[in-house]
Amino acid sequence: MRVGILGPLQVAGARVGGARVRALLVRLALDPGRVVPADRLIGDLWPDEPPAHPAAALQSLVSRARREAPGVIGSHPAGYLLDVPPGEVDAWAFEQLVRDGEAHRALALWRGPALADAADLPFAAGPAVRLEELRLTALATRIAHDLSTAGPALEGLVAELEGLAAAHPLREPFHALLMRALSALGRRGEALAVFERIRAALDDELGADPGPELREAHLEALREPPAAPRGNLPAQVTSFVGRDGDVARLRALLGGGTRLVTLTGAGGAGKTRLALEVAGGVVAPGGVWLVELASADGVRAALESVLRTSDPAAALRGAGALIVLDNCEHVVEEAARVAGRLLAKVADLRILATSREPLDIPGESVHPVPPLPEAQAVELFAARAAAARPGLRVEPERAAWICRELDGIPLAIELAAARLRTMPVSLLVEQLGDRLALRGGRTAEPRHRTLRAVIDWSWNLLSDAERELLRGLTVFSGGATYEAIAHICGGELELLSSLVDKSLVAVSGDRYTMLETIRRYAAADLPELRRAHALHYTELAERAEPHLRTGAQFAWLAVLDAEHGNLEAALRHAEDPLRLILPLLWPWIMRARLREIREQAAAVLARVRDVPPPGRELAHGLCRMLAGEPASEAVRDSDHPAALNFWAMGAVLGTPDDVVALTERGAERLRDHPDPWVRSAALLVAGLVRFEYGAVAGAEDLLEPALEGFRGTGDRWGQWAASYWLSLAAENRGDFAAAVALTETPGVAGSPGLPGLEEVALGPMSYLLRLGQLKCRAGDLAGAAGALARAQETAERSRDPEPLARVLHARAELARRGGDPAEARRLLEAALALDVEASPQFRALLQVELARVAEPGRPLRAALELMAGCSDRTVRATVLEGVAGHLEPAPAAELLGAARALRGIAESADPYVTALAARCREALGAAGFEAAVERGAARPDPEGHALGSLAYR
Repeated sequence: MRVGILGPLQVAGARVGGARVRALLVRLALDPGRVVPADRLIGDLWPDEPPAHPAAALQSLVSRARREAPGVIGSHPAGYLLDVPPGEVDAWAFEQLVRDGEAHRALALWRGPALADAADLPFAAGPAVRLEELRLTALATRIAHDLSTAGPALEGLVAELEGLAAAHPLREPFHALLMRALSALGRRGEALAVFERIRAALDDELGADPGPELREAHLEALREPPAAPRGNLPAQVTSFVGRDGDVARLRALLGGGTRLVTLTGAGGAGKTRLALEVAGGVVAPGGVWLVELASADGVRAALESVLRTSDPAAALRGAGALIVLDNCEHVVEEAARVAGRLLAKVADLRILATSREPLDIPGESVHPVPPLPEAQAVELFAARAAAARPGLRVEPERAAWICRELDGIPLAIELAAARLRTMPVSLLVEQLGDRLALRGGRTAEPRHRTLRAVIDWSWNLLSDAERELLRGLTVFSGGATYEAIAHICGGELELLSSLVDKSLVAVSGDRYTMLETIRRYAAADLPELRRAHALHYTELAERAEPHLRTGAQFAWLAVLDAEHGNLEAALRHAEDPLRLILPLLWPWIMRARLREIREQAAAVLARVRDVPPPGRELAHGLCRMLAGEPASEAVRDSDHPAALNFWAMGAVLGTPDDVVALTERGAERLRDHPDPWVRSAALLVAGLVRFEYGAVAGAEDLLEPALEGFRGTGDRWGQWAASYWLSLAAENRGDFAAAVALTETPGVAGSPGLPGLEEVALGPMSYLLRLGQLKCRAGDLAGAAGALARAQETAERSRDPEPLARVLHARAELARRGGDPAEARRLLEAALALDVEASPQFRALLQVELARVAEPGRPLRAALELMAGCSDRTVRATVLEGVAGHLEPAPAAELLGAARALRGIAESADPYVTALAARCREALGAAGFEAAVERGAARPDPEGHALGSLAYR
């Protein structure tokens, strides 16, 4: 939990002091994510006598809280809010868990009295009472569940219930539960005494009679004790881990009128273990009977043997029994016939079956048992590893990786964990490549001794046609649509559906998928299918590529994303990889997968060598560019999207002048191209190159028509890119309001309604960070605080110190502009303490900001020294402007002139720069100021000159 109020206040990663600050956070936590008006907060926090200046006192309190618990409180014009998801507040999570029937997990969140830090304030009284009442209800629910499965632990429950009954002498549920626990232990006299005590108390205190629950418990205590439970369920020797939701659902089904439930799933998924856990908690007066079919000669014979009768229906009729038919798959036809007849003849019989395919008879409720979710898989691995080698601790990240490699299959996880008895974790990781050979213990059934044996069991039940199709499906990576399977493998839908029924293939959305463990088992050398697979996905990529420049862009990106694994596999096996890589380059660029582009291009070049096949010159030239070689003529003359993008790659095209010249010539050459998208893309690339390499003033002249062109074609990625670079140009001019508007315009990564673009170039954290900085400089301090708080949450989750340092830097600027230089200095020092290996540009900006709230000399010198050899003109300009604010008018004006030259603008709209320029002009006179600006613009090394000026300061 991020924030805890079920006990003393807790805020993750923070130590909050001061009673009033803690009360503020408690009050906001009662309405997480919702704005609490300022006047209501004032009334709740100062109920008796408000301070002389309530608004100022509240603002001061909020500032203190933000210092002690950064990133938790958000601002709004009407008030403040706890800016965390409701699920991260323990009280909200508690109520949700209670509603979901998860009493055990709900109660685990309590650490003491609810709202303890606001106990003396009126606003807390009602919620605290409500939460306590809900806690007692959940406590009764938990004890009722424990009572049904307690066994030898009943004595402990009696002791707990006696304490609760004493503490709540009129609360009927606790007394009813105490009576049931005593009756279960055979202490019926004590149970009856409890009833008499609560009956008298209710009459004396309330003038009321016992309610239905107490009366029922009284009747149970008066009845003769039931006979010992009947059945043959084996005692379990290991703990049951995970699948609590499955257990609850299955018990509810069997207790709610469903008479046949079949657990289906792949071999090793844990169907039998789940069935036994469920059956052990089902009330069945006629007994719970396990019928194991794995090695049985027949279903009826096995059932008769377990029940010791030749007429199972007669023996079961009227008894209210539960039959567990385990491992039906190899006798599924007979299992279906026997189950159908028994259910028809015995009205109160219930059957819980396990099988790799459904029994497929009327009334059956099928419950798939998939691999374990990662968290539960890791829990299982940790438990079994600890049993294999006590004291061994496996890092959670390593355990999660092992469980993912094993597809979350419980049997595979248990087999792997058992190996840790004889080998270190690092060696186990190496062994996972041969996972099918992992072996179990001496007492395991032969079909569960290895993963290979588990899948052998299913494989041997398949027809030849099913085996052939299963082998064919192994050419796919990451699943496939039915259309692709039919085209490549030729499998009929009924055949594919049969594999799904037999839990060897799964359906997810519109795709058929296969566990990696099964894929490895069934894999075979299928060169013809490999070629067909590569050709199919090559044609898919070629068909998709033109649509990526239209309004259908997102739909086709989703198709390519879904087929990512198949496209990579096709590229590895294609006889003509250059044909496939060409249509893949543009979507990879859109998704900012630059490392992947280079790795794939290198792999393709290694196969095709130095001379391209006829007709593949463009793809070959682009791959060579990605390897660091100059652009070929085929690339320079191309209007392919990837080629247009690579114009901007100065690292492989030559000097900045070469890059600018190439892009300008290309934009001119494509100015009248018949395709409006090509015209827009050429303008976009030329515009961003102008901005990056110094011709900043003319960048917007190219970017604005590019944006309009992309709007015309419907290309949302193009709109994002043009808007992003226009926002940078506006920021460079100091027009922060315009930069904010462009950043929030539809088409920019992170904006609402644009799924899929949040990972392009600007990830969620970077987008929020940039938006927060721009809003801060535009004067929207509340909006900036909200964006930066969300950015900090994302940065903290990344566990990377550099993003956090960048957020702290931005928050420091916000604090300074908000009139709190002490807080700004604290944040900057926290950022510097992270000691990240960030770029010189960022470290320089950090020093410039520090100089504004601390002794400026050393930070300014450090910032200027970091700019030596820096090619980022806008950062150099920002540093010079920051230094200028600490100098006398003449050297300050020269640095402003140098900054203007670097930005490529005549005058800045930045309020800080314009105010500084006005002071210099007033001191130097108009002519003197302009002369100083011209001198600065002409200096080849303005940073060196600035260092000299600082020496005389």
